[in-house]
Amino acid sequence: MNALLSTSLSRGHGGGPLPLRFAARELRGGLRGFYVFIACIALGVMAIAGVGSVASGLADGLAREGRVILGGDLAFSLSLREASADERAFLDRRGRVSLAATMRAMARAQDGRTALVEAKAVDAAYPLYGNVALDPQQPLAQALAQRDGAFGAAADPALLARLDLKLGTRITLGSATIEIRAVLTSEPDKLAGGIGFGPRLLISETALRASGLLQPGSVVRWHYRLRLPDNDATDAAVRAVTAAAQAQLPEAGWEARSRANASPSLERNVERFTQYLTLVGLTALLVGGVGVANAVKGHLDRRREVIATLKALGATGTRVFGIYLTQVLVLAGLGALPGLAIGAALPFLIAWTFGAVLPLPIAPALHPGELALALLYGLLTAAAFALWPLGRAHDVPVSALFRDEVASDQRWPRRPYIAATVLLGCTLAMLAIELAYDRRIAAMFVAAAAAVFALLRLVAALIMLTARRLPRPRSPVVRLAIANIHRPGALTPSVVLSLGLGLAVMITVIAVDGNLRRQFLAALPEKAPSFYFVDIPAADAEAFDAFIRAHAPHGALERVPMLRGRIVAANGIPAETLKPPPDVTWALQSDRGITYGDTVPAGSRLVEGQWWQPHYQGPALVSFEKRIADGLGLKLGDAVTVNVLGRNLTATIANLRAVEWQSLGINFVMVFSPATFRSAPHSHIATLTYPGGSTTDEEAALLRAVADAFPTVTTVRVRDALDAVGQIVANLALAIRGASVLTLLVAVLVLGGALAAGHRHRVYDAVILKTVGATRMRLLSAYALEYLALGLATAVFGIAAGSAAAAFVIVRIMNLSFAWPAGPLLAAAAGAVAATVVLGLIGTFTALGQKPAAVLRNL
Repeated sequence: MNALLSTSLSRGHGGGPLPLRFAARELRGGLRGFYVFIACIALGVMAIAGVGSVASGLADGLAREGRVILGGDLAFSLSLREASADERAFLDRRGRVSLAATMRAMARAQDGRTALVEAKAVDAAYPLYGNVALDPQQPLAQALAQRDGAFGAAADPALLARLDLKLGTRITLGSATIEIRAVLTSEPDKLAGGIGFGPRLLISETALRASGLLQPGSVVRWHYRLRLPDNDATDAAVRAVTAAAQAQLPEAGWEARSRANASPSLERNVERFTQYLTLVGLTALLVGGVGVANAVKGHLDRRREVIATLKALGATGTRVFGIYLTQVLVLAGLGALPGLAIGAALPFLIAWTFGAVLPLPIAPALHPGELALALLYGLLTAAAFALWPLGRAHDVPVSALFRDEVASDQRWPRRPYIAATVLLGCTLAMLAIELAYDRRIAAMFVAAAAAVFALLRLVAALIMLTARRLPRPRSPVVRLAIANIHRPGALTPSVVLSLGLGLAVMITVIAVDGNLRRQFLAALPEKAPSFYFVDIPAADAEAFDAFIRAHAPHGALERVPMLRGRIVAANGIPAETLKPPPDVTWALQSDRGITYGDTVPAGSRLVEGQWWQPHYQGPALVSFEKRIADGLGLKLGDAVTVNVLGRNLTATIANLRAVEWQSLGINFVMVFSPATFRSAPHSHIATLTYPGGSTTDEEAALLRAVADAFPTVTTVRVRDALDAVGQIVANLALAIRGASVLTLLVAVLVLGGALAAGHRHRVYDAVILKTVGATRMRLLSAYALEYLALGLATAVFGIAAGSAAAAFVIVRIMNLSFAWPAGPLLAAAAGAVAATVVLGLIGTFTALGQKPAAVLRNL
């Protein structure tokens, strides 16, 4: 019988699925020791599958609703000017055209209160696709019509609440009287408009023209939406119209968008946010990989006698490795199934629960590609972390396996297993980088993950080395705790890895979140202005200055001319063919504010080149922001072509500036020499700063005074603008914090699994120590001291690594200042240390409760 079994083990019945059969027999005994393994894989796969499925659902929804979101099959947008007769004729020949103009303006109630609104003026053809929802329900033309001496409007509920208005109340917009006739419940093309700093006020095109707000240089965006004939609304026709517009009207300077990219900024933000959440999911999976390694190590520890028996009967090391690798992969597949199921159901759950209130169009569906990718990540992670402990059992002799009861074998696995581990790790890294939206960010994540793993192993080794070299204390409790930290088979590497990874991620998220809140929600920079004044007519600029100085004598006023222009070429290369880094692409998207001046603007400093002489009248020169110039591959002497007011203008880069964007002052990417635009129609922009601070009453009084004296000037309160941005940042941070909680949950599971994996050795130690006279209280004290020391040492690393990662993100990626939020970080570290001690003592209680006789009988 033994000979037959030996032959079967060594030959495997001619190459049949012997590893699978033996793995199945092993699993018949239950999943003891693998619950943490399965939970870690399930949570990591769930995160990746859920994020991928929701992102694909959003992408499908954006594609499906593209023409509704855009407001047409094509949209052509212009800043500061309307389409010329030739441009409008070109559009009219292609299909039905609808005009919508958007701008920020001040709405004034009858009691003098004012509010910043996002005014949107539409013509009779609006909307070309979708429907405008009003309350009370009525035709849009009826709600916006002019009657009884007032123009109609539909207002966002926030405007009614802010100014305490009711339906039928009249307000003033510029010099036009507006009557609020309906509440604007929804507008089909809202997502294409970007971030708004005020509530929407929907009016007619006629009302906007009667308001007096359309002054030369006013910051107005004119959107011409085009609906192609139904029998010719193909993707090919859309592309043909776009190409014809570029060929026939090359200097129009308009931003052309099709239904395929209805909201590029939204799509980019979804892709970026998806990448960050996917990386957090990968982090959870990598932390779970430590749990996989611990579970496999613990399982092999419990199966030593079985392995020794199999090898004694003729099983080769490769055969044993194959049996247990098959078992690991089967368990990883089982663990991935619930994760895949929850991840696949997440888009349906979101659509069912929040579909009515979610501002984003999500199309729930099964996405096999995303689910397959999540499964692949799970299996690769399980295999990569299981190979090392499995490989070590390959050629360990039977006697060494039995001796490992007393002393752990610290030998490395054979080279093929090491190579396979490295190969799988590299495969995971390549997948994460190749499938990322921003490969640079993904590469940094991979490098950081590898560095953290290496550093955590180094930290564990240093902790053990330090414990080994500490002087021998007199207290037996302290002596035992120190010995447990560095003894063979100690839990130190497992505890440091599991706790360190999870804590580092949590510290990073807390620090980033705290800094974003500090920047956008808490204290403003000391020199930040209180107000922005936009659309100041050039003819009224001096009068406006005098007015502000009279009403705010202690304030510091800064005013500069402003136009809008699009970069159409950089050093002769068309903008659409440039491939700048992701953190620079915003400079090429849509229009940018530009100015001119004789001196270096406040908040900027020259870093290369020389500023032009006062009253310079030569060829057009431009000063460029240094970081943006580097991203576009520009240097001194290169040419930049900008389209302003429908005219392409080429200027030479005379110097490069470093801009202090954090000051929130008036800053521009491009500053031109004065003669370039001095004769062009434009408006001015100004800021008002109160050096000693201002009260709410002072600010409210100034708002009313400016609105009464200069009805065409738009006043933006910086605090309100930051609150709007801060709300978006807070929502994003909330989602990232939620995902990071998942990572911390996995870390806690892994920590519990690591402690469970060492349970057998704890029982052995406890029985021997109790036999020689140790009391339960002394053992508990020693174990508590051990876990406390490990938790504190790991917490120091977690705080340092997480703070460094957060500082890198805030300073290098977001270009903000970093401040260390001591309170939240120390609280998180204290919680992690407490969790380590509590989980450790919970496992220790069961070890201390073992009867000595049963254990000693098997020694």
